[in-house]
Amino acid sequence: MADQPAASGPDAPRDSYAALRLPNFRRYICALFTLTLGIQIQGTVVGWQIYALTRDPLALGLVGLAEALPAISMALFAGHVADTHDRRRVALFALSVLVACSLTLWWLAGPRPVGGAPMLSATRVRAIYAVIVVSGLARAFLQPARQALSAELVPRALYSNAITWRSGTWQMAAVLGPALGGGLYALGGITLSYAVDAALMAGAVLLLASVRHRSPPRAVSHEPIRTSILGGLRFVFGDPLLLSALTLDLFSVLFGGAIALLPIFAGEILKAGPTALGLLRAAPAAGAVVASVLLARWPPFAHTGRNLLLAVAGFCVFTIGFGLSRSLPLSLGCLMLAGASDMVSVVIRSLMLKMRTPESLLGRVSSVIQIFIGSSNEIGAFESGVTARWWGAVGAVVVGGLATLGVVAIVAWRVPSLRRLRHLTT
Repeated sequence: MADQPAASGPDAPRDSYAALRLPNFRRYICALFTLTLGIQIQGTVVGWQIYALTRDPLALGLVGLAEALPAISMALFAGHVADTHDRRRVALFALSVLVACSLTLWWLAGPRPVGGAPMLSATRVRAIYAVIVVSGLARAFLQPARQALSAELVPRALYSNAITWRSGTWQMAAVLGPALGGGLYALGGITLSYAVDAALMAGAVLLLASVRHRSPPRAVSHEPIRTSILGGLRFVFGDPLLLSALTLDLFSVLFGGAIALLPIFAGEILKAGPTALGLLRAAPAAGAVVASVLLARWPPFAHTGRNLLLAVAGFCVFTIGFGLSRSLPLSLGCLMLAGASDMVSVVIRSLMLKMRTPESLLGRVSSVIQIFIGSSNEIGAFESGVTARWWGAVGAVVVGGLATLGVVAIVAWRVPSLRRLRHLTT
């Protein structure tokens, strides 16, 4: 059972800090912050390093593909594992693998990592891709276990409050991580950056290990593993509202994202360097943090469906504005507004997931979310790399934003029940 909040009763959910009063949830939030900080530093440095070694936009896209393919291939099985084993232990194992990946990247960053001989650029790039593949496998198991664990740590009445804090914490780390990664790169190069990344990942393991919680016992299921694995898919595709919300987010990150191309924008279009790259990567999360503070006071659930459609449309418009900008301040502003819009979408979708999904299915449904949303970030990075090679970085971002606006219009037209959806109650 989750810890009980200090204040209970009908007024407890109105307490802005209600979820944070639970010790296990506080430890979970600290682990999430530390983990995300390390992941963001790693993503910033890997992107800059790969582009510096190859000077090829497609190579940046392949970074995303190298992580997405193993994550997608194992996602449904990982959801089954999260629903049939202790979710904290599954998350700890996956986190430990991520620590090993960070240490390997640090080792590969040395000038002579193999047998005292210098490593050729092509060999180094292939080795980095291999580490990213292993990282993708680990994150396939981490994501559903982590998402489902967060629901176990709080009472159902506090889901909305916990989601706001969880999303805000992730976004805060996503603000600091890229800026810190760019600063570390400028200060001490990739070796220092990867060393800090590995230390943060190890800290996340220790923090999550301090969570005093075991997943509650579940009734033994005699259904075949294949049937269990597909249970999440059946549930999502049987819920039109949840499916339409996921479709919106899928296409917004698949076609509307510009993150994978930021090294090109920072270095060639805006004529800046690694520090500016860190600022650009942090800008969407900075906007999301501001939005999360506002959402804690004014949740977007009075006209849920309309707000979701407007949020995704806003994300597209501001992404297009970023693609057309030639000014660093304007680019940062567009990315911040895009991040704020995305935060509204994330909060609505996350609460829909928690409120409409039985606890016994949370891991498997979260794995489907990972395929829809998490892995589409990496596949979107590959798509951005391909289209940037065809049309240039600016064309790739603008066309992707316009395509996503078209998806928003189609979903609004074809799923009127989403347009009319008003309240999500806890």
